[in-house]
This record gives sequence, structure tokens and C-alpha cells, in this order.
Amino acid sequence: MPKIYEYFGIMILFYSNEHEPIHVHGKHQGRESKAEFIIIDGEVVEITIKNVKGRKPLPSNILKDFSDFVNAYSDQIVQKWIDYFVLHKQVKCEKVERKAK
Repeated sequence: MPKIYEYFGIMILFYSNEHEPIHVHGKHQGRESKAEFIIIDGEVVEITIKNVKGRKPLPSNILKDFSDFVNAYSDQIVQKWIDYFVLHKQVKCEKVERKAK
């Protein structure tokens, strides 16, 4: 379970047995939501935030931070997905301490 970012208490990660579409999970205090990336011609054109089956979703204020983060870091998240799942490289966790815009 590679953790790829830590953002104001939100753990942003992939599960090792992931599937397409490209997506990332946000976990905070036992709650979890995910963001799915729609990519056309190599560009992220849409990000959809979804609930995770069997998990309580992130509370609204944390969900907004998660959404802001994945929108601001979408290209980097997709690259980490490719590095990990396609190229089989290790990915490092980055701690982000600035608010995403």
C-alpha cells in the first residue's frame, strides 16, 4: 500500500492491487474517499470524488481539502501511478505543508 502524499493529516495512497481507472484514496481518522481521474489524450480532463464501499466517507471539510489537493496535484498523482503500476518503480511519500489551490 504505497502512501504517496501526506496532506494536513490526510493520507493519500494507492492500494497495491489497484485497477483502472487511475484513482487515489484519501484516508483520515478511519474514513476514506477516492478520486478517479478521467484522462483523454494524456491529459486529466475530469476528477470524480467517490465513496469507498464499506467505508465512511471523509467529512465535508476534509473532503474539500482532499478534492483541492487531487485537483492541484493530478499530473503528479498520475505520474506516480504510472511509475508504480506500469514501470514498477518505488514511489516516495511526500509531505505537503502548503494549502493546495
